[in-house]
Amino acid sequence: MLWPDLLALALRSISSHKQRSLLTALGLIIGIAAVVILTSIGRGIHRFVLAEFTQFGTHLIAVYPGKTTTFGLSGATISTVRPLSISDTNSLQNLDQVIAAMPVIQGNARIEGDKKQRRATVFGVSSALPLVWQFNIQSGRFLPNDSLENPRAFAVLGSKIQTELFGTSSSLGRRIRIGNDRFRVMGVMESKGQMLGLDLDDSVYIPSGKAMEMFDRQSLMEIDVLYNSQASSDIIEQRIKERLIMRHGSEDFTIITQNQMLEKMDSVLSVLTLAVAALGSISLLVGSVGIFTIMTIAVSERVTEIGLLRAIGAERFVIFRLFLSEALLLSLFGGAGGILLGFFLTQLASVLVPALPVQLAWNYISLAFLISFAIGIASGVIPAIKASRLSPLDALRAE
Repeated sequence: MLWPDLLALALRSISSHKQRSLLTALGLIIGIAAVVILTSIGRGIHRFVLAEFTQFGTHLIAVYPGKTTTFGLSGATISTVRPLSISDTNSLQNLDQVIAAMPVIQGNARIEGDKKQRRATVFGVSSALPLVWQFNIQSGRFLPNDSLENPRAFAVLGSKIQTELFGTSSSLGRRIRIGNDRFRVMGVMESKGQMLGLDLDDSVYIPSGKAMEMFDRQSLMEIDVLYNSQASSDIIEQRIKERLIMRHGSEDFTIITQNQMLEKMDSVLSVLTLAVAALGSISLLVGSVGIFTIMTIAVSERVTEIGLLRAIGAERFVIFRLFLSEALLLSLFGGAGGILLGFFLTQLASVLVPALPVQLAWNYISLAFLISFAIGIASGVIPAIKASRLSPLDALRAE
């Protein structure tokens, strides 16, 4: 029997039992659709988080006070660790291949302006912020260049704070109160959006020296170093380490490059995507059991048909190929239907829930389709072998 005739016969057999065939393929349809949806959400979250971390550029190194690893030292020894200071920032600024170094202090304070008040995030930074964090000024200008050596009571508003306090009127030159101190507004930032839940537009930017006084801090929270894109991050990291050890006398700080952070985030998110794909694959396993069960039942129901085919000269291998073809066609129909259903539900989710990040993970979708094909082979082999081994006389007598 030629393959076209064999496939036509298998299709006719499947179509003659529409309800049974649909229920058989339904297990795979649901399984494949689950894989498509879950991996699309996982990949979307993966892309979203990495985009959040790279919106400030990809050539940043962050320096934090204190060492993240411990050496069994006493608390008294740890308390003598030298804090990160403004002078450390100035020293790192002078390193070769370093474009800018910026101190960072973060806190929360009450903001008052134009007879309105609210609480918001306050960042203590320097004039290098637009360059280091890739922010743009919407109106006015940012903090002056002498904000490190001579911090004055100037402030720059995020776009949301500007709207909340002053509406459509200009805030430039006007005075606001941050905590217990008064500041003059120098500029307004363009909208930047959120970073992992932190609304950067709902923030106020003041000189780091003023922020240290406001929040009564002796150390900077971090120093962000922007380096030349042509330079090696490992070399820059080593230079930063050597300079700070020379200044502090020991390695009492932690350096994290953006590449290291992205690699860790990428590995964690890849495991997350793999985990949700494994959850969806459970449905594929259920679908394979369904195909195996239905094909086994089909052999027992079609004993007479098998006997008739054997009686008119069909060889065992033809019977084997016939039942295996039916299992393969069912699995392929289930796989294709699952991909279409998953694609439709994913697009529907992106429309109904725009905030949900989704992105089709074609590598996992292709793998799931190949698995459905393999399931058809695996679940159809045993029933096909059983059908091919039936004796023609015994099969005809079974009726």
